[in-house]
Amino acid sequence: MSLNPRLVKESFAVVEPVADKAAAYFYGRLFAENPHLRGMFPPAMDLQRDRLFSALTRIVWSLDSPGSLSSFLGQLGRDHRKYGVVAEHYTAVGNALLATIRRFAAEIWTAEIEAAWAAAYAVAADLMIDSAVSDSGVSPAWWPAEVIDHERRTPEIAVITLRPGQRLPYQPGQYVNVQTPRWPRVWRPFSIANAPREDNTIRLHVRAVPGGWISTTLVEHTRIGDTVTLGPPVGTMALGTPGTPGTPGSSGRDILCVAGGTGLAPLKAIVEHVIASGRRPNIHLLYGARHSRELYDLPDLIRMASGFPWLKVLPVVSDEPGYDGMRGRVTEVMERFHSWADHEVYVCGPAAMVDEAVRTLQRGGVPPADIHRDLAHGEP
Repeated sequence: MSLNPRLVKESFAVVEPVADKAAAYFYGRLFAENPHLRGMFPPAMDLQRDRLFSALTRIVWSLDSPGSLSSFLGQLGRDHRKYGVVAEHYTAVGNALLATIRRFAAEIWTAEIEAAWAAAYAVAADLMIDSAVSDSGVSPAWWPAEVIDHERRTPEIAVITLRPGQRLPYQPGQYVNVQTPRWPRVWRPFSIANAPREDNTIRLHVRAVPGGWISTTLVEHTRIGDTVTLGPPVGTMALGTPGTPGTPGSSGRDILCVAGGTGLAPLKAIVEHVIASGRRPNIHLLYGARHSRELYDLPDLIRMASGFPWLKVLPVVSDEPGYDGMRGRVTEVMERFHSWADHEVYVCGPAAMVDEAVRTLQRGGVPPADIHRDLAHGEP
């Protein structure tokens, strides 16, 4: 079988408008044919369905980019080890996926399209399986981690320091999925807010959101001495991933970081890494929030800047008329400065902010390859 990305994309485009129904059908089919797999998934499947379709969308539209696709699938295969996924599970998933696409793209379905999907899935599954097998020889599927510090910075935001039971290798800009004893089989992603440390500790910036099982547990019900479980570090904004031109600052160019809310976390890790590297690029960190009380990490950022004069921290507040600092949306403030076209740029925050920032930067002449973006990890 040979890959035919065109047929896969054309048929997937028919399914995309009914993504919710297709995802529900997929899991219904998977569990009906393989009831023993239901226990591997969380009780509530809404977010799981969203994640399935998000991953599938990325895979389908990356079929023409083998390097990017291989990197993403390798990471996905390693990450799935924490769920207990093994090679034989991929056959069941493939059968359910093919049945789902066949049903929702019935109006255009042909034997040729079916063969194209079967070939694409076989390639994807092999990459994920091979990555998981390779990883199993050198890394655990998950890491138990002790809570050694818990700072409630605001009623909704906590900064939590964890010590994994064994070395957790990661790159600045990556995130980990977290599971708590209160909610087994429920995992949520949170960005690591520090560069790698000798003592192997990591910090998470967590905002409790309404209905957020894990975020609320971490902020309101977690104490020093508790244990959580971490999945392997993942993330597309990490150093050295495709599209990232080396380590930040290694090119000699200056750096712009644009953070919204707890999207500060991975950007702080990147800034820490640059400072520790000994390089001296100019770094502008625009740190946006709705109200000044939500600038939960500003004192620590000011401390960092006092020891590294090449770092300029610019807090921005949007919804507090009496604030005597810089006011407006962080994306508006970006445009008040000189051109960022010669900078490496890192953006993280709510989806709408990230999208607006990327559009603004591209209008200002920043090449897409120099813009490294991610969403603020937590619960929607």
